[in-house]
Amino acid sequence: MTETSLETIETLMGLPSTEDFVADGITIVRRTQDYAYRSVNVAMIARNWLLGRRIVEEELVGGNSENYGKKVIVRMSEELTRTFGKGFTTSNLYMFSRFYRMFPEMFHTLCGKSRVLSWSHYRELIRVPSDSARAWYHEHAVSEGWSVRTLSRNISTQYYYRIAGNPSPDDNTQDAPESDAENETERLAFIKNPLVLEFLNIPKDEKVSESDLEAMILNNLQSFLLELGRGFAFVARQKHIRTETRDFYIDLVFYNFDLRCFVLIDLKTGPLTHQDIGQMDMYVRMYDELERREGDNPTIGMILCSDTDRDIVHYSVLNDRDQLYAAKFLKHLPSEAELRREIEAQKEIYRQMESRDPSS
Repeated sequence: MTETSLETIETLMGLPSTEDFVADGITIVRRTQDYAYRSVNVAMIARNWLLGRRIVEEELVGGNSENYGKKVIVRMSEELTRTFGKGFTTSNLYMFSRFYRMFPEMFHTLCGKSRVLSWSHYRELIRVPSDSARAWYHEHAVSEGWSVRTLSRNISTQYYYRIAGNPSPDDNTQDAPESDAENETERLAFIKNPLVLEFLNIPKDEKVSESDLEAMILNNLQSFLLELGRGFAFVARQKHIRTETRDFYIDLVFYNFDLRCFVLIDLKTGPLTHQDIGQMDMYVRMYDELERREGDNPTIGMILCSDTDRDIVHYSVLNDRDQLYAAKFLKHLPSEAELRREIEAQKEIYRQMESRDPSS
């Protein structure tokens, strides 16, 4: 029995008794069911990893010959299926082999941890070709408790590459980026661009107003928060800011606990304009003066629009103010190739902002 298993048993044995007899019984069953599930999950991961390792070892005997490798897989599949039944098809064994190759240090990593991903999570991670991206998805799935569905969507929408501080999908240096910790502490590196809002289920040919888009986002707030990224919490809609002479209303206000600052979002269903940028610049300055609390970092303003424009970015205050950001939203999830082109286009705009002259 592993050290983790012993620790879990000790925890179960230490469950306290309360005055609610039935509630105690429910707690015992739930905790032991959870323990049983995790034990079975770790055993399944270990089985698949060990089978993958054994297959890779045998393939090396044949000098990594493709024909020899196929024979190894076929023979193992036939024998395991004859002995144990379903679950050991050649496609599954190829997957186990890739699993071992992609996670060769798996059980050094798992040692001493009580929380591991499920085999279904690893099936999703195996389809990520980039080592750095796969490691990033794995780390965040564990630390943020992503469900299999959330992980699958984040991979499909290329979450890793849409983060401003991460390499673009066509960058040949993508497997040797700066550390993720450094990337995520940079201003604006947390913002994804473009944002994919397919969960709003907007019909393809339907035009929506800004008020309708706001309502759709609020009706799907949990999905929108996940799409925004880590550390976000909803604060207000149509936030009222009053000056001595006028009233203003900010579409959406969030707080990011990682950056310790408010994030204002202005929704624009049309392309980015100079007027949009000027308005957001004013909102950010007003919010910093009237609403920002002691200890908060400067407020960030994000214009979420249907399209961005390099010239407008270059020749506007957006190119001078590191508190302002423009991001494009996609109503539907495009093909992988289309999304890659869109990510690269938005990265170019971000790089243009990053190269601005700080003395200007």
